[in-house]
Amino acid sequence: MPYMMGGFPDPEGSLRVAAAYADAGADLIELGVPFSDPLADGPVIHAAATAALDAGTDIGSVLEVCRSVSDRVPVVLMAYTNMVLGGSGPEDFGRRASEAGAAGVIVPDLPFGEDESLRQALTDCGLAVVPLIAPTTLGERRAEICEVASGFVYVVSTVGTTGERGELPPDLRELVDDVRSRADVPVAVGFGIATPGQASEVGQSADGVIIGSRLVRMIADADDLSAGLEAVAGFLAESAAAMAGDGSRPVR
Repeated sequence: MPYMMGGFPDPEGSLRVAAAYADAGADLIELGVPFSDPLADGPVIHAAATAALDAGTDIGSVLEVCRSVSDRVPVVLMAYTNMVLGGSGPEDFGRRASEAGAAGVIVPDLPFGEDESLRQALTDCGLAVVPLIAPTTLGERRAEICEVASGFVYVVSTVGTTGERGELPPDLRELVDDVRSRADVPVAVGFGIATPGQASEVGQSADGVIIGSRLVRMIADADDLSAGLEAVAGFLAESAAAMAGDGSRPVR
């Protein structure tokens, strides 16, 4: 389940990124809406958001990326609260996202319990509202979140922002198993997954594995976009093979 920043490296280039993800067999694409103050994101994705905004990316161009691949693979938007509430409000955001073929929305900076009106507005547009559960989320709150979850539950692997990690938390599997026991929808894990080996490890317990910063960095560090997409395709193929080879769930 690869992540990409809408509009990065530029609006036209991000259409190619989305197509490459779909060609690689992604089961779902997480499509970021660039924002100037992305509190949940580390330096790699923050820099990608800045580059996208500098290139003139707006919500309309992000939704064009969604529209370009949504008939091939489900797309879930990752959008901060200001992006959803701004403009004409969540109803308009939801309508436009739905018309572009989006399957759901993740709003990482909206605390659970303060999201009822926004959740309802997006749900009324036919969108899943994907909640996040962090290692610090207590058991009772986990149960409440799982009860209203739609689409899937996004388990944050570690405290902090997005970004590559050398090692996964030792208690991650326990967290995932607990959430899966409470949820009636699939459970995916993101934040910090940077290698095929880590994807394989997470895939042994989770229904989905989300990889973001590593892929964005590959594109950013490449000599040109074609080289970056070639590197991304190879990484996704290697990760899928690692997961399939040890019996992990075949979710990419």
